[in-house]
Amino acid sequence: MSLPKKCLVDTNVPKTANLATQPDPESDVSDACVLACIEAVEHVIKKRGLIIDAGGEIFDEYRQQLSMKGQPGIGDRFMKWVHDNRWSLHNTQRVTITRNGDSYDEFPTHDGLNDFDRSDRKFVAVANAHKDKPPILQATDSKWWGWKDALDEVGITVQFLCPQYVETKYAEKMGT
Repeated sequence: MSLPKKCLVDTNVPKTANLATQPDPESDVSDACVLACIEAVEHVIKKRGLIIDAGGEIFDEYRQQLSMKGQPGIGDRFMKWVHDNRWSLHNTQRVTITRNGDSYDEFPTHDGLNDFDRSDRKFVAVANAHKDKPPILQATDSKWWGWKDALDEVGITVQFLCPQYVETKYAEKMGT
């Protein structure tokens, strides 16, 4: 899988990468999916290609779900890297978004996105506000599978690191 030079990283990507060192007996995520997330996290760090919001909402979400110590997992190492490097990223990698109630002014208007998860809107708003509309890396959140076409129609690309897993989970949830 070819990874983009610059991208947004949904929180479930580093969380899934952490399963390599912190297995969850309840998880049905494949080793291939975990490996894809590890590779994505390492790629983003190596290329310094992370796009985040200037106000720190994405950072705060990472901080709530990953360890700032940078260990024991690779996703935690990503968290420490974001903490240590977010202010040294190029200005174009920190995008200003404007909160508007439980959404953002930069969140695209599309009937297919009306029920989009409120907590994930910041990722879409940042991608939409950025001049290059960078892709969003997504690992295991199957709800995004249902929104991928509407997002594509407004110019937002979601790169699924574990497409078979997400598609299967989405079909199970939708009863198809």
